[in-house]
Amino acid sequence: MQSKGEVRRTKMLKRIKESGKATIAELMESTESSIATVRRDLEALEKDNKIIRTIGGAIYDEGSGRNAELAFADKRFVSKEGKERIAASAAALVEEGDVICLTGGTTTFLIAKALKHHQNITVVTNAVNIAAELFDAEGVQVVVTGGVMRHKSYELIGPLAESVIEKLNITKMFLGVDGASREHGFTTHSELEARIAQLFIARASQIYAVYDQTKLQKTALFTIIPYDQVTGVITDDLSDTN
Repeated sequence: MQSKGEVRRTKMLKRIKESGKATIAELMESTESSIATVRRDLEALEKDNKIIRTIGGAIYDEGSGRNAELAFADKRFVSKEGKERIAASAAALVEEGDVICLTGGTTTFLIAKALKHHQNITVVTNAVNIAAELFDAEGVQVVVTGGVMRHKSYELIGPLAESVIEKLNITKMFLGVDGASREHGFTTHSELEARIAQLFIARASQIYAVYDQTKLQKTALFTIIPYDQVTGVITDDLSDTN
């Protein structure tokens, strides 16, 4: 039998899920609770990876809490040598004057490291760890979208990020993915991250999916883009290149 708190949090989560987001005031009204109680419940739901807290409310994240999704810290050493080869190949495509987009991910993070000594390029990213990695790269201008950060991926998502992306023009985009298959295309665990990636894609002249062999023939919940609609793929599996 659920406790009163568990019943309240279940009701709160349902309310957030129905519309994708909710304000503290709306949650206070729907659960007939105080502002302090709502804030404690939101903190508990966030710790359980059910929602992402925002200033004044919360966003429902379809990808949160799924067992298949690992945090960045847990993924960064998986297939590290293969990812470093991918990063080197991606960096070799970058030319002076390019505006480069890097979505979040362990492979794109290594691409950022490989770009640190490039000159006269701009890197646009919605991943705060990638922006931090490039802070001392003198030849690289860094543009960071605003938004609310997903703790598992360090990616910024939400309306603020979307409004910034719609004003950008990108030369080459390097798309990090959670799964890659010809049937389902390039996929990710988070609907919110998929939405941001799709907006970046709409602003990019060239799109390269970057992933190691552990992602091959795997499918996450949300498709970002069909397999045949990218400019190319950069992977450590030679049987899966365009």
